[in-house]
Amino acid sequence: MITKNAQGMIGQSLVSVRNLVHEIIIVDNCSTDNTLEIAKKFGAKIYRYIGHNLGEQRAYGLKKIKTEWVLVVDSDEIISKELMLEIMSKLKTSHLVSNTRDYVRDKQNLKVGYCIPFQNHYFGRKLKYGGENYKKLILFKKSTVKIEPALVHESFKIVKGKVGTLKNKVYHYSYNSLYQMYKKFTDYALREAKQKVKNGEKTSFKKIFFYAPHMFWARFIKDKGYKDGFFRLPLDIGFAYMEFLTYFSMLFYK
Repeated sequence: MITKNAQGMIGQSLVSVRNLVHEIIIVDNCSTDNTLEIAKKFGAKIYRYIGHNLGEQRAYGLKKIKTEWVLVVDSDEIISKELMLEIMSKLKTSHLVSNTRDYVRDKQNLKVGYCIPFQNHYFGRKLKYGGENYKKLILFKKSTVKIEPALVHESFKIVKGKVGTLKNKVYHYSYNSLYQMYKKFTDYALREAKQKVKNGEKTSFKKIFFYAPHMFWARFIKDKGYKDGFFRLPLDIGFAYMEFLTYFSMLFYK
């Protein structure tokens, strides 16, 4: 888990994994609230990280892990009880097969990682449409993955072995208030702008003024976000705002 001023939900998140994991590794980027005090109550091993590159922060934490399997959880995510039992079942099977000579054929079909579906929540309400229904690789064998440094949208990739998909979900509480949501979108936009410029991408009039309304149309209309209800309009407007700010901010980075 990587953290920065995550006192709001980190306790609930750690409660959801404490009976599942052998150790808790937290890489904290200079929190000034009670994040670390809460984490210490769960026996977490805490490492300090200074910087803005989320990929590097993830990679640093990965190096500190001693167990074969890794579960990556953010401080605003909760592992459902059903998912916890499913993970236990999968890893128990993996252990049995890897230590039983009679199961050589089954061993060839073993997975080295699992993509897990997410159930996003917006102001406490479940979302099902408009880009909020997705899966992520967050459970894997440490020796089989790599992660590329990235200011935002960092992710793990399997370099060898097969990947499976689990059925039960992670509950994600990413959007808790308008202020918190738009503060996050602003931070993401500025990070994304820096990353795009660093990668050699250029902005344009079209990107600044047309990508934002297209983003809103794609989420709320094309991907049927409207089926969740009109209460989610500020969310999809927020994604459009983030798209606009990203390409507008690129004008000021070199």
